[in-house]
Amino acid sequence: MKKSTKSLFYLLLSCLYLSTALSYGQDKSAALKDSTAVKKQKIEIEYTDEGFEFKTSDEKYALHIESRLQFRFSTPSDLNPVTYDEIYSEKETVFKINRARLKVGGHAYKPWLKYYWEYEVSAGNLMDFRVMIEKYSFFKIKVGQWKTYYNRERVISSGKQQMADRSILTRPFTLDRQQGVEFYGRINPSKFADFTYHASILTGTGRGSTENDDEHLMYVGRLQYNFLGRELSFTGSDLAYHDDFTGLIAVAATTNRSPYTRFSQAGGGQLVGFEDGVDGQYKVNQFLLETAFMYRGLSWQNEFHTKEIYDYVNDQTTNLKGAYFQSGYFFHSIWPKFPKPLEVAARYAYYIPNTHLSNNLEEEFVLAFNWFFNGHRNKLTSEVTYFNFQDQTGIYDNGLRFRVQWDISF
Repeated sequence: MKKSTKSLFYLLLSCLYLSTALSYGQDKSAALKDSTAVKKQKIEIEYTDEGFEFKTSDEKYALHIESRLQFRFSTPSDLNPVTYDEIYSEKETVFKINRARLKVGGHAYKPWLKYYWEYEVSAGNLMDFRVMIEKYSFFKIKVGQWKTYYNRERVISSGKQQMADRSILTRPFTLDRQQGVEFYGRINPSKFADFTYHASILTGTGRGSTENDDEHLMYVGRLQYNFLGRELSFTGSDLAYHDDFTGLIAVAATTNRSPYTRFSQAGGGQLVGFEDGVDGQYKVNQFLLETAFMYRGLSWQNEFHTKEIYDYVNDQTTNLKGAYFQSGYFFHSIWPKFPKPLEVAARYAYYIPNTHLSNNLEEEFVLAFNWFFNGHRNKLTSEVTYFNFQDQTGIYDNGLRFRVQWDISF
């Protein structure tokens, strides 16, 4: 067994031991009595904002089942262009089921022993599977596979985004889904020094990869300051219409050594200009600065990214950087005649694939309109995107894209 696999194995054993220790104290007769009682419990069913919920009357067991469909029309193409040459070299109008998800979650034995898994039906991919021990708000444990808690844009569910999709920064900077263990919690809630933290130890080889390529693991840390003592949830648009200013400042960092320079829903892969890697070829260090707030229908979020990739095989270092700025507003707040369910949002993003090269820039400008029939659970989004790419010769190319998307959850 590899050292990395052993490390994760021992961490998982420790987490399971802690869960058992927290529940210890009941004798066998009491446990048998509780087990019998569970069998006799009546199941209560109700519909919530997490879909259908089935739970026992003693609330020791709960099960949520939810499905989500996302229909998208896009022209002249759908995917974000990756290089200068890809700006609509082939125009293809697209109508597709962009996402079809089945979500199952809840808790068992104790309200604080939670579980969740998510399956992408259209692609046949198991996206998430995790167990969370959340007895204490200041110290929680999660094991399994999930979207790494690194940056806000990626963590926000695709069903709760403000735009039809994430920015051009997602491809080069996301850590996406990984397997491992995470420790997280919130310290000093509702006080001046209100912080939320996430510390993860992961395989670092992407979704669906059960082992590392060598003894090097991925380490991720995120520290979020909830100024004014109010925590902002991971969702886009101020549908809650926060009467109190609610915001955050966060920093995050990660280090990893693997055959990959990028990650996505498909797993590990390579950025443009990088060859397919061998075990431990690329050492990647990333840093993030993030801000976000919501107040009376106004929402804001932005991220600054830096990334350093060292190629051990070719003895070469590449530095990348980028940022996005995004805001939305329900103008009904100041103009009653403006439709209440309508939100107007905009985003600007830039990405520099190699800071050592001049004339090396990718830009994205987005204007979006959201109509909320029932919050994020049933909404219609239309947007216009303008791409502006500059290659190393200094030549610019640009293009427009129009998209309409309907996202509905049951």
